[in-house]
Amino acid sequence: MPRAKKRKEKSPGAPPSVVPILQKFLKTYQKHCAQSRTSLCPTIQRDLKNSIDREQILRKFTLVRAGDTASHPPVSLEPLLLAIREESYTLGRELCLWGLQLTNPEIARLALFLESKGHTICPVTTLEIINCKMDLWSLGRLGKALQFSNLYFLALDYCKFGNKELESIFSGLENNQRLQGLSLRYCGLGPPSGLRLGSVISQSAVCKLHLDGNDLQCSGTLALLRPLAEYAELQGKDRPATASPHTGNLPLLPQVCGGGSSTLSQIAKSSEAATVKRTSRRKRGERGIRKKVKGLMEAGPWVVALHLADNSIDRTGVEGEQLLELTQTLTRLIEYSPHLRELDLGNNVLEETAAVGILGALRARKIGKLPPLKITVTPRISSDTFTSIWKHSKKSNRTSKRKKKVKN
Repeated sequence: MPRAKKRKEKSPGAPPSVVPILQKFLKTYQKHCAQSRTSLCPTIQRDLKNSIDREQILRKFTLVRAGDTASHPPVSLEPLLLAIREESYTLGRELCLWGLQLTNPEIARLALFLESKGHTICPVTTLEIINCKMDLWSLGRLGKALQFSNLYFLALDYCKFGNKELESIFSGLENNQRLQGLSLRYCGLGPPSGLRLGSVISQSAVCKLHLDGNDLQCSGTLALLRPLAEYAELQGKDRPATASPHTGNLPLLPQVCGGGSSTLSQIAKSSEAATVKRTSRRKRGERGIRKKVKGLMEAGPWVVALHLADNSIDRTGVEGEQLLELTQTLTRLIEYSPHLRELDLGNNVLEETAAVGILGALRARKIGKLPPLKITVTPRISSDTFTSIWKHSKKSNRTSKRKKKVKN
């Protein structure tokens, strides 16, 4: 007979086990689902059981739509939020909602959850609402909550927005000095959205912007990039020759919140200590934006990562007449911005003239000793220009590691 696996005995002074906390949380979640007559989310249930088996903290809650909604009650967000509040579960950091029809009461409770800094010791720092349906009231309520939340990253991918819906979200981003990452991929954004996006970026701390799969075209992209390029050029020309090109307000990393019950605090502290220990083992020569700074971000028209793949940026139609001006604005941003580290222009037909301009800006950036830039462009240009851009682009860590292994 095979022997049953025994749990490892903890040494004296070791942090308490997270298993009882997760087991109680699962029972509370099941209770609220039964009371509200909604279905258990299979992903939440699976992740909780896996975390219990592995004796690991569950940081990410992923709520997905049930497969057969005709024969089973729908999956609801409310039972999960009620369980988090009732159990004072302060270890979660990410909340992901995929493919749900979110009702007004669900959004209202989510908004209260995001705003409740005093009641919830450490709210989630990442919120993903992917391919979900929300009405105008829900988007307006969510937008208001963004101003008072602890979110560092917000994703609303595949949620189709009109002008009114988009304005509801943007109203919560103005003067927001905490949110650093915003993802609006495949949201149906057209050229008029570019001007509003540029205004929001200039007045908030958002420095990582993902806009792949929209329809900004030349005019929308130009309106977005214009304040970024003007700011970068102004800062670049005013920077003294002896000053370091790496100076500037770099993005913050999410701060780890403390407090809560004694057991949860001990578990959280032990997990943080392990993370710090792993980080300290890295080589001192590693580069990147990893420094933690206390306080809020300073708002300003600068970005670290900008993803604009598949946005119909080309020379076709009336929009194409602005491709030359867009190229000039883009090259100024690349040449002068010390903050910019990642730029994705894939699946846009920029043509050879624009590609040559980008190559020239990359060379000027290197001469100016600015940080390396990882850039992606369409291969629908001459092979020589494409290869040169690729060589000037920052290589991924995987590529450099493979080269080192081959040399060894």
